[in-house]
Amino acid sequence: MKFVPTLAAEETARANIYGLIARFFQAPPDAALLQMLAAGGELEAEEGTVAEAWLDLAQAAASADAEAVREEYDTAFIGVGKAPLTLYTSAYSIRHSNELPLVELRRDLAALQLGRRSEVNEPEDHLAALCEVMRHLIAVQKLALEDQKRFFARWIWPIAQSLCGAIEKSPHIRFYRPVARFAFAFFELEHSAFEML
Repeated sequence: MKFVPTLAAEETARANIYGLIARFFQAPPDAALLQMLAAGGELEAEEGTVAEAWLDLAQAAASADAEAVREEYDTAFIGVGKAPLTLYTSAYSIRHSNELPLVELRRDLAALQLGRRSEVNEPEDHLAALCEVMRHLIAVQKLALEDQKRFFARWIWPIAQSLCGAIEKSPHIRFYRPVARFAFAFFELEHSAFEML
């Protein structure tokens, strides 16, 4: 008899949250996703928790119009010419002009046997791509927490507050404010959990 190892429930939940955050920042949510999120606002939450941020997101989804959210996404993150906000994390991490974070990121991804698909033109430092990498490390590769921590601590945590803060402060943003709050609350929880290792 051969046993197939399964993913613990909390690891499945972590992977799913990374996948959801990636989905939000890859493209605007459609009406079906907004409806599904709106139905998820049935729990009680303490102030300042991921659960509270989730409830805020569910309430925003309940009153959101998919077309308006699409326009918001296009205006804020795509724009005409230069977008008001960027989801490329290098913009939040480069401190010196001689830094080459994409080179380092590609090296790290290659070490994890990951890389950009040939049909994808976006650079690898897009927030959605980094969240997809974390989802993959948790649910597919099932890497040890120390290895997950290494990637998270290098590529997501250092820019989380700056990127999510920029989204929250933007005058172009309405629906994506609670998305950014939820993403940051989750990243903060991940950071705290990794620090306890």
